[in-house]
Amino acid sequence: MKRKNRWRKLLAAVTGAFLMFTGGCSQELPGEEEPPAPQTYTWSQIMVIAVTERNRYEQVYTDRIWDAVMEGGETFEEYLLDQVRIFMENMKTMTLLAEDQGIVLSTGEQDRVRRLARNYYSELSRTEIEYMGISEEDVAVLYQDYYTANKVVEKLTEGLDLEVSDSEAKVITIREMRLKDRASADLAYGKLQEEGSDFSAVAREVTGASPQERRIGRGEVPEALEEAAFGLASGQVSQVVELEDGFCLIQCVNDYEMDATRERKAQIYKERKNWAFQQIYSQFQSEHKVPIPEEIWAEVTFQGGEDVETADFFSLYEKEFGTQGY
Repeated sequence: MKRKNRWRKLLAAVTGAFLMFTGGCSQELPGEEEPPAPQTYTWSQIMVIAVTERNRYEQVYTDRIWDAVMEGGETFEEYLLDQVRIFMENMKTMTLLAEDQGIVLSTGEQDRVRRLARNYYSELSRTEIEYMGISEEDVAVLYQDYYTANKVVEKLTEGLDLEVSDSEAKVITIREMRLKDRASADLAYGKLQEEGSDFSAVAREVTGASPQERRIGRGEVPEALEEAAFGLASGQVSQVVELEDGFCLIQCVNDYEMDATRERKAQIYKERKNWAFQQIYSQFQSEHKVPIPEEIWAEVTFQGGEDVETADFFSLYEKEFGTQGY
C-alpha cells in the first residue's frame, strides 16, 4: 500500500510539473507568423552516432550481424538505423524543450563540451574524418545537444520522490534446486535436515545435477520464489517452494551483495527518473516533431568504411561527465 501511495504522489507531482512547465494551451494570435522549422542534423552528424553503434555491435558479433533477420523480416541493420533515427530526433526535440523552459548551458559547461569535442576529433584519422565528412564543429553540436538533453532530464525531475530503498534494490545470491514432483522435493528437503548435509551434494543425489547458483533481485523471479529467497539469511535453506512448473529448494549463499545492490539501486533510480521525465516529455514531443529529411536517411548506412574505427562518442562522454544517458 505504501508503494502505491508513493507512486500516486509521484504521478501527481509529474502532472503538476508538466502543467507548470507548459503553462496550459496557447492560442495563435491573428496574423502571427509561423515559427521557423527547427534545424535538424546533417548526414555527417548522424554518421558519428551511426558509426559508433556499428563498431560497438561489430566488436561483439562481427560484420555478419548486418545479415541477421529479426522477427517480422526486418534486418538488424534496418532495426538499428531506426533506433539511431529515434535517438537523433528525440535529442533534437529535447533541445527544443530546453529552449522552451529556459534551460541553458553555463559557460563552464560549454567549455567542457568544447574540450570534449576537441578530444573526440583529435582521435580521428584523416580516413575517418573524410568517411564521415565531419568537422570539429559538428562534433561540438552533438555533444552540446546530448549534454543539454541530459540536463533537461535532471532539471525537469528535480524535487520528485524517486528514492530507491535498500530493500527494493537488494541483490542476493542463491543456489536453486529444481524438482519435478512433490515426492522428490520432500525427499531432498528431508536430506537437507540431516546434520552435516550439503546442499549441492543433495541436489546431485536427488536430481542428478548440480544446483544453479545465481544472483537475483526483487521482481526478477516468480513471487513464491522471491518471498522464500529474500526471507533467508546466508547459509539458510528454504522449505519446499511450489512453482507453476514444479518445485524448488533454495539455499541463500549471500543475503546482501553490496556492489550488485548499489548498481541495481542506481539502475532503478535511472529507470524511475526516465519514467517520470517521459510523463512530462511525451506531450511536448507529440506537438514538436523534428523529422530528419528522408533523403538524408537514405544515405546513412552501416556498410563500408572497414578502416573506420573512430572513438566511441558515448564512452568519451561518460569519462568526462559520468554515466549520464537519457
